[in-house]
Amino acid sequence: MTTAFYQRLIPRLFNAVCFGLVLIQTVTPVQSEEPVRLRILSWNIHHGEGVDGKLDLERIAAVIRGLKPDIVALQEVEVGSSRTNRVDQPAELARMTGLTSVFQQNIEFRGGGYGNALLSRLPVLSTNRLSLPNHDNGEQRGALSVQLRLPDRTDPLTFICTHLDHRSDDRERRDSAEAIEQYISGLPEGLMILAGDLNAVPESPVLDIFRRRWSIAGSQPLLTIPVDRPSQQIDFVLMRPEQRWRVTETRVLDEPIASDHRAIFVELQLR
Repeated sequence: MTTAFYQRLIPRLFNAVCFGLVLIQTVTPVQSEEPVRLRILSWNIHHGEGVDGKLDLERIAAVIRGLKPDIVALQEVEVGSSRTNRVDQPAELARMTGLTSVFQQNIEFRGGGYGNALLSRLPVLSTNRLSLPNHDNGEQRGALSVQLRLPDRTDPLTFICTHLDHRSDDRERRDSAEAIEQYISGLPEGLMILAGDLNAVPESPVLDIFRRRWSIAGSQPLLTIPVDRPSQQIDFVLMRPEQRWRVTETRVLDEPIASDHRAIFVELQLR
């Protein structure tokens, strides 16, 4: 073939390739990033014993499976105690639900341990177990802090599960809230959720302490006790910073038998 032929062919090939690239770029769909949504359950499970006197972890697990939560904060959980047949309750609930469990022992109890637990669908990066202030030889309380990996994000989520003192004098509860705040102040600023049985109502000084830097999920009280006819909210899900979260659902579960508390469910969307 002649040199003139190649001189005519090369510009045509170049134009065809360029047109193809433009066409590919034109028809390739733009991928929209899905927002991160978290389904959160907080439940004081009364060591798995319902108000009917039956020790039944399976019905607790059935509720969890039905909700398909990403994170479950549990209080009054036992490992290896004689009262609950030496069962490792967090591990057993993890097996029944397909989630990962983390346990915090706050006190020794009947040959085993008693405290808080977390079940998670998200990968667990690290854990920290805080011992909270104890006044007048009360039950030792704690807060379980877990770092979780969020989907498609490099910054982790700090999730804290806790159960505060139940006595009428709120001095220990207030000091525990301050202790949690002091712990948080030592962490890098980031996404945080706190859930659990705070044994305090929304208008209490304890919640006023948390409101300094946390927002309560739900514009209306989520009544959790007494379990048969709830009239007070003492179980909460809190989040921070407020501008990073949007609450898309809050509700109290219609389950009045499996524990002496109703569970609360919250769905959050990361802005």
